[in-house]
Amino acid sequence: MNLTLRMRLSLMYGAVAAITTVAFAFIAYYTVMDELQNNLDASLLRAGNGLLAVVQREHTQQNRPLQPVKQRRRDSPDNVFEFLQRSSLREFVGPIPVTDDVFEQPPDPVWSAVYEHVLLNASSFLLQVRSAKGDIVWKSDNLLTDSLPSLRSLLPTGKGDSNRVWSWFEQDGIRYRIVVIGSSIAEVATAYPVGEIDLILVRLFKLVQWGFPVTIVVSMFIGWLLARRALKPVDRVVRSARRITAENLSERLPVPPANDEIGRLVETLNSMIARLQQSFEQVRQFTSDASHELKTPLAIMMGELEVALRNKNVGVEARAILTSCLEEVERLTHVVQGLLELSRAESGQVVIEKVPVDFSVMIADVADVIERLATRKQITLHVAIQPDLIVTGDALRLRQAVLNIVENAVKYTPAGGTVHITLLAEFNDVILRVSDTGIGIPESKLPFIFDRFYRVDQARSQDVSGTGLGLSIVRWIVDEHHGRIQVESTEGKGTTFSMVLPRTV
Repeated sequence: MNLTLRMRLSLMYGAVAAITTVAFAFIAYYTVMDELQNNLDASLLRAGNGLLAVVQREHTQQNRPLQPVKQRRRDSPDNVFEFLQRSSLREFVGPIPVTDDVFEQPPDPVWSAVYEHVLLNASSFLLQVRSAKGDIVWKSDNLLTDSLPSLRSLLPTGKGDSNRVWSWFEQDGIRYRIVVIGSSIAEVATAYPVGEIDLILVRLFKLVQWGFPVTIVVSMFIGWLLARRALKPVDRVVRSARRITAENLSERLPVPPANDEIGRLVETLNSMIARLQQSFEQVRQFTSDASHELKTPLAIMMGELEVALRNKNVGVEARAILTSCLEEVERLTHVVQGLLELSRAESGQVVIEKVPVDFSVMIADVADVIERLATRKQITLHVAIQPDLIVTGDALRLRQAVLNIVENAVKYTPAGGTVHITLLAEFNDVILRVSDTGIGIPESKLPFIFDRFYRVDQARSQDVSGTGLGLSIVRWIVDEHHGRIQVESTEGKGTTFSMVLPRTV
């Protein structure tokens, strides 16, 4: 599939955007996941260190060992540290003073972190304190009858050392992140369910899923707009270049104001057009000069041959040779006249009259003239002419073009064939169709039949007189009348020429 440059640029822009988006989404997803996990680990660590610091400080000061939990109280408040600070509800041995004497020093940032990261969401944190012997001496209310793993049990699968370990565990179908911190006095475990983190990651993944196609579509659209804007000068150059033909090589492509790659390309194309113009002018000048130079010698040769043939003393064999020479000179004269006419036409020296012409009457006259040629070749001629069709143009040139087309149809149709001449009006056009049942033209040769001296088949054309310039002149005449000429052909079945001219109402 052939894609335009604009589409290829849009696809490339979309591909780059897709790769960039995927890379950014991948990095963002794992960065967020890593950041959430690191923050959770830091929160768990700060909470554990804060709780362990309180336990160590109070029990070191009192020099009393921790004792196992005797009884769980169901009326404990949600704030676990408020529970610890209320002496009437203590579940471990060793007093925790509730006076301000303990906090005479500036607030410990770790202790502040405990309040910041635990007290604000105490119901989600699982807290547990074990004695140095491994007995559970206290745990948060939300653990109920459950307990958190010990440091020793997590060491094989966790990350850390004998004093501190991070790990994962699952309880009642819920996955938790846990940090266990050990000391010579106690072992503190803090855990938090990772469902909230998983939910955030799922939402982020869905956002990426929905955002990816939207990003690609938007990127391709923006790429298409940028490519369209960038290629606008190219479109202008293309439109201008299409208007330049062999007849108007004096025109030049508009040079964009910016001296960029497109500007340099336009300057290069203009230089090439200038060289082509010079070459075409040299060819036209040579054709015109050669035609002029050949015209007089050919006229002299033709006159001398005609005089020689009128001499009765010329023998039969010599007369045949002179007659053949005269025919070739006449053909060459026609070629020179055709070349001279085309050269003048291309240089703008031929003036086309623009007067109303009754095209219906003209076609009827041409049909009458050509009917005699068709009769000699035993060809049937069918004529269908819509009356009163008027065109504006040069009557002599139009007649020359029509006669050439119809004459070719008769020439290339074998005996017993048929030629149809049809003239009708369609919308604002007058259409002349000339169809034959002749030898036809191969499809590969159709684009070249209006070129100078082009013959479809030299072997089959040897018996048909002509200069090879007729259709070139026909096309020039039709173009000068703002019309168009088309040809359709099937080899071995026939050819149809269609001449379309603007109708004058």
